[in-house]
Amino acid sequence: MVSFVIRRFFTRLGKLTRELGPRSVLDAGCGEGEVLRRGVLDRKSWVVSLDLQEGALKAVRSHSQPGGMVLGSVLELPFAAASYDLVLCTEVLEHLENPLQAVNEAARVSRQAVIFSVPWEPWFRAGNFVRGKYMADWGNFPEHVQHWNFASFRQLLGQRYTKVHLEEAFPWILALCRAADRR
Repeated sequence: MVSFVIRRFFTRLGKLTRELGPRSVLDAGCGEGEVLRRGVLDRKSWVVSLDLQEGALKAVRSHSQPGGMVLGSVLELPFAAASYDLVLCTEVLEHLENPLQAVNEAARVSRQAVIFSVPWEPWFRAGNFVRGKYMADWGNFPEHVQHWNFASFRQLLGQRYTKVHLEEAFPWILALCRAADRR
């Protein structure tokens, strides 16, 4: 069941990215590079992978050929404004004390759109609990300091974006965001 929901998540993420057809992509908070490893992005896209952990970038290098690798933070992206057609920020915001700062940074460096994903609560925790994970914390992953449902996630993103399309990818929420002056 777990592999099914993970595949479904990446399938939905891939559909959103293909519809946008970006030539350049920043995978902000790339982790070990699952977006690249799973072939979510068009091979013609120039992809820059950014993460705060050198070990994560080494993992990306071990299985993929990104366009670039940058050691850095989603809270202070080391790029000029409007540097990328698409910014991906998947499974990152729930780890941050100030997620709005990362939302604003992603908007700043994006030319067209940003796609975010977060765990959909309380379903994500319930799934962990049912699987016997993180029982002492009622299924909450220890590094998750933020928790969202559709309404609260829309409220967060609405502080920066005028166009927010939320999509269910149970037990996650995907958000395609654009400023009003962008397609």
